[in-house]
Amino acid sequence: MTKTGTTPIPPLLNRLRLRQVALLLAIHECRTLRGAADSLGMTQSAASQMLQELEDALGERLFDRVGRGLQLNPAGHLVMNSFRNLRNNVAALTHELEELRQGSAGKLFIGCIMVAVPTHLCSALVELKRRYPLLSVEVLIDTSDRLVEQLRDGTIDVVIGRLPKITGLSEQDCLFRPIADENIAIAVAPGHPLAKSAKKRLDFTSLLAYPWILQPRGSPSREVIEQEFLAHHAALPLGLIETTSILVATNLLAYENMIAAIPHSIAAMYETTGVLKTLPYTFKHSLTNWGSLVHRDRTVTPIAQRFLDLLHSQANAS
Repeated sequence: MTKTGTTPIPPLLNRLRLRQVALLLAIHECRTLRGAADSLGMTQSAASQMLQELEDALGERLFDRVGRGLQLNPAGHLVMNSFRNLRNNVAALTHELEELRQGSAGKLFIGCIMVAVPTHLCSALVELKRRYPLLSVEVLIDTSDRLVEQLRDGTIDVVIGRLPKITGLSEQDCLFRPIADENIAIAVAPGHPLAKSAKKRLDFTSLLAYPWILQPRGSPSREVIEQEFLAHHAALPLGLIETTSILVATNLLAYENMIAAIPHSIAAMYETTGVLKTLPYTFKHSLTNWGSLVHRDRTVTPIAQRFLDLLHSQANAS
């Protein structure tokens, strides 16, 4: 008995085989049973038996013999039209499955802190796109605290960042896997007065005479900076510029004698190109490890899991 609301399966569908469909299409194209059998890599006797089984299943003869060839009769034309549509649908399905294997059916949303961009993020993304060239990826660069908020509300699939401070049970909802640690550097323009200093180590008070560029309040790196000021019994300078953009920071340094607190690896990369100069100052406090974060109660998609595997395999190799 058919369940209410379902479409019954025609009995004919249980008797048809795709190989029979391919044979009928081949006979129509080759005009002879031998030619169709050769094109499908089967013997003529096997093809003849398969055609007989197809006609028995349909309850109609499909071809008339014309000389040594076969010609579709009216029933054959009806069946051929349906089989052509079936062939086109199968071809479309094959194409769609191939696109699915290449990632076209999904989109990956990644949140990342600055320090991971030049190495770990880019390396993992390049390899991911090699395997899934049609996959759409959106990357948001921000501070860990802001990225984790978006991970929690479901707008980001994976975060590369630091685990924010946990103040309650409701915040124990992220799974964290460490990748690396990172120090903060004080960066200035090459022409900055402090860049010309011959001192092998700068004291903290020498930094207080210049305006600062920091990440926004609440980010882990900002907390380290604030702890540094507290340790030296100094207040944060007035007129701060707060930004998560390294592009904004580097351009501001080029215009004014400012100081920027940015990840050491980023500063070192820009220093090799002559854009920035890292000052000889060591912070008393350090950042916690950064790594990957996913939501504990949300299923990780296969694409997101593949990205995580690439991310951590690259980290283990470095």
